[in-house]
Amino acid sequence: MMTKSLATLLLGSVSFESPDSARAQSAGMAMPAAPAATGADDGMGGMYMGGASTSDTEKVDVKAARLAPIRRAGARLLSIPGGTNIIDSKMVLKQRNATSADLLSYQPGVYAQAPAGSDDLRLSIRGSGLQVGANATRAGVIVLFDDLPATTPIGSFNELMEPLGIDYTEVLRGGNGLDRGSLQLGGLIDFHSFTGYDAKTYQARVEAGSFGYVKEQLSSGKVIGRSDYYLSVTNSYRSGFQDQTKATAFGVNFNYGYRFNDSVDTRFFFRYRQTYEGNPYYLTRAQVRENPKQAQYPYSTWGTYTIEPGTKYYGNRTTIRIDEASRIMIGATYIDAPMDHQLGNTSSIYNNFYLSGVVNYTRNDTVLGRTSETTAGLYATGDLPGSDFLNQVRRQAAYPGVPIGTLIDKQRLGGSSTVFHVSNNTEIFRNFWLTAGGGLSYDPRSGSVVYPVRNHFSTAPLNFAPRGGFRYQFTPEIRLYGNVSRSVQSAQDWQFLSGTHYTSGLATGQTEGWQKLEPQTATTFEIGTEGTVRGQHWTVSYYHSAVHNELLSAVTPTSQLYNSAVFTNASRTTHQGVEAGIDGTLFRWNGNTITYMQAYTWSDFHYNHDPVFGHNRLPGVPQHYYQGELHADFRNGFYTTFDVEAASSIVASYDNGARTAPYHIYSYTLGYLWPKKDRRVYLQFHNLANKHYAMGVVPVYTSTNGDAAAELVGDGFGIFAGVDVGFN
Repeated sequence: MMTKSLATLLLGSVSFESPDSARAQSAGMAMPAAPAATGADDGMGGMYMGGASTSDTEKVDVKAARLAPIRRAGARLLSIPGGTNIIDSKMVLKQRNATSADLLSYQPGVYAQAPAGSDDLRLSIRGSGLQVGANATRAGVIVLFDDLPATTPIGSFNELMEPLGIDYTEVLRGGNGLDRGSLQLGGLIDFHSFTGYDAKTYQARVEAGSFGYVKEQLSSGKVIGRSDYYLSVTNSYRSGFQDQTKATAFGVNFNYGYRFNDSVDTRFFFRYRQTYEGNPYYLTRAQVRENPKQAQYPYSTWGTYTIEPGTKYYGNRTTIRIDEASRIMIGATYIDAPMDHQLGNTSSIYNNFYLSGVVNYTRNDTVLGRTSETTAGLYATGDLPGSDFLNQVRRQAAYPGVPIGTLIDKQRLGGSSTVFHVSNNTEIFRNFWLTAGGGLSYDPRSGSVVYPVRNHFSTAPLNFAPRGGFRYQFTPEIRLYGNVSRSVQSAQDWQFLSGTHYTSGLATGQTEGWQKLEPQTATTFEIGTEGTVRGQHWTVSYYHSAVHNELLSAVTPTSQLYNSAVFTNASRTTHQGVEAGIDGTLFRWNGNTITYMQAYTWSDFHYNHDPVFGHNRLPGVPQHYYQGELHADFRNGFYTTFDVEAASSIVASYDNGARTAPYHIYSYTLGYLWPKKDRRVYLQFHNLANKHYAMGVVPVYTSTNGDAAAELVGDGFGIFAGVDVGFN
């Protein structure tokens, strides 16, 4: 999307001193709608920048603090010998930004969909999270906000991932997230908020359109002496394309920073979000084809919905630069995330309290004349007392004579996850780097049923996950990398309650016993390349994961009635795939540019000699997934985009009898950015052909007559408009 290489643009802005500085290269794919590559920020349009190495970044922090944070992040990512992405939100804001699925679009290796336009994100990287198709917390990928923990033993909370107020996002796929505490199969996503240093003093944004959609944002950021602040308030409403999919949300994203001196700074964070989401449940392929607006019967008559009445997130991050060669970052977060699921015959009430901490130490040395970079850290998170969940009577028709709200059962949760990680990245000879490291994971889990019976379970697995890799810089603009890594993922604490069921009393049908679930482990090999030639930037990675005890789930008619799923460890499985992206400039004339961007992901996830399912594919994501965009920026301020999204069929059942229909949809956007770059309007047409399609599934065991009620509906044709105004 730029005519100059990312390395050239970065190196033209600051002088680096380390031996690796001349080999700067991009760290991931650019996002939609990048302006012409002049090296200048367009104010509201933004641009993607890659970077050099970790050692270069340290010098940038000390000597050139004014350098844009996204460019420093690009420099850090370059030192990772594996697949990464970096997303500039200023580019995403040229179109609708309803959910984090919009923010994570056009990223090789990332499958992110928002069923019914809600925050209930379906997120998978390298096959992660296949087992969490039907709940409000993500798994398989560690989520950070501003380098601080947001993933707990229960998972990552969907409602906190509001895209507005985010400056840029880093995605470290697979084992490439080790240096920040991720040992999970999918890797890590780190959302970075705006601060007073990079936000407009005042900004207002309004989006509106089809399906009753309205979203509003007011924000402000400013530097005051050694202090700075950023505040973003969002409010949204959507009546829904599909029946029973009304969604509302209100949120606050605030941070305050103080720089004591050039060596010590601290920043406090606060996030708050409350949401309401209607739940239409799932349709068959035939139902999607005939009428995708319908909700599943009989839930269509029950008024099913979920409320997050007020999730609160508090955090602090303090960075100490010990000397020119080393620094340490210490942080902590507290999360209070209540949930109220009004689904099926019962309502499920969750009280969630978590305390998390992180420590990261980085050091740059010279060994025998070569640069050596060392990272060591700790990621820890745990349930706090009071974390529990209970089920109550919701439908009196299912419990004749029993008052609504009567307690049926109650459970308490207790668990934690602690990861100690260390790695070293050393230049062995000119242009060739070796990486070695590993993580030690301790994941105790426990739970107790306290009503109507009493029982208890506990487990305390300890695992080691080593990692090794290399990267070779052929030229300043082309590099090759490879790695082998081990991943470890324990089940979310609530998933262990997946054993026997009550057979008598008011709790009949509810789960009584705890299931023994082993941690999911995998060995992953990855090889890839990325580079820039004549303004065309590419990235390609191939990975192969041999997975043991994969954590899988399925929804059954009985479990659906009680807002649950059945969890188990699978026999040996294989995950492999290709993550590819290319972007660049096609034409440039008289200050006008036409650019393009393409992202393709091939995913092959299957059993290996399973006694029941043989070599069947695992349900959850399409085998082929493509997103492409053609974008034109005109010097008079107008811009336009044409987008394509295409996916092959998605397996919906473990017997492979049920599949979604393949689909391709087209969208078009026309916008105008005022010459002063502080005002923008756009008009977006989504799904121009009004395609009926399913964009995801909730896995079921077996199909019935080649179909199953497992499909999540995508939006039909819609028109959306937006206005964005900011000034200092």
